[in-house]
Amino acid sequence: MTKHLGALLISTSLVATPAMAAGAATELTVMSYNIWGGGVNEEKDVSETAEVIRKAGADIIGIQETKPEPDVCDADDCVPTGPSVAKDLAKALGFFYYEQEKTNPALWANAILSRYPIGKPTANDLGVEIDVKGRKVFAFNVHLTDFPYQPYQLLGIDYGPAPFLKTADEAVQAAAKARGPALDLLMKDVKQAENADAVFLFGDFNEPSWRDWTEAAVKAGRQPMAVKYPSALRIEQEAGMTDLLRAAYPDPVAKPAFTWTPTSEPTAKDDHHDRIDYVFGRATKLETLSVSIVGEKAPEADIVVTPWPSDHRAVTARVRF
Repeated sequence: MTKHLGALLISTSLVATPAMAAGAATELTVMSYNIWGGGVNEEKDVSETAEVIRKAGADIIGIQETKPEPDVCDADDCVPTGPSVAKDLAKALGFFYYEQEKTNPALWANAILSRYPIGKPTANDLGVEIDVKGRKVFAFNVHLTDFPYQPYQLLGIDYGPAPFLKTADEAVQAAAKARGPALDLLMKDVKQAENADAVFLFGDFNEPSWRDWTEAAVKAGRQPMAVKYPSALRIEQEAGMTDLLRAAYPDPVAKPAFTWTPTSEPTAKDDHHDRIDYVFGRATKLETLSVSIVGEKAPEADIVVTPWPSDHRAVTARVRF
């Protein structure tokens, strides 16, 4: 694959040069998708996951959970096991792929798929360079820890040996402690993309956004309290990236865009629906043309795919830069 990759990089660069010289804009559809252990735990064929990506029309995808969960998967101890489905998924789509195989707190069975040739990875394996018609694009993909999970802690929902919390400040501190080390690694890797034409970040953050747990959302009954969750905020402030869904739909009451979870009802007492999957972007003159939630049914999903193979809904964004 490496030899073919080099040839493709040369040919796309030559074709794209006149268009770039004329200042032509580039359009991409990017996607973040947690595929639930590659479908293995629920005995889903990889073709179902491929069909989701196909119907979403995605060009670059950050995949989380390419491997199944082990037979014993506790909240505070769950290590991915078995083979990854990334290769099979890429083959089904005719895409390039990159397995993010380093062991660190920002990864849990991750891979990046792309319609365009994939180049070198970043130091901590959190991103790759992609040649998009002669333009340098970086794609980062993370899967942050789900333990402890602050919405459950605040709502008194048992999830492993995590203590319940009472205040927004406690939730912010717990979230920063849980996911801060992973974000430290990400910030180091993102620095390698400073000269890129565009940068995208995909991820299952296992943490809501400060843009969603607002006073307005509390009054509407969407959330139990206002919390300025730190992880998405840090991506915006420190990495200079835009939360593309909230760029298109700034009102969390009108468009909650919950990605967690299609496997339970919104009224379930042992769960809480929320937006924990993201697509962030950064580029000169970045335009968000459209953003969609991809899932099992309307109105929760803008793009409906049946059967739906995951316990998360996916997020896609059509952008121009």
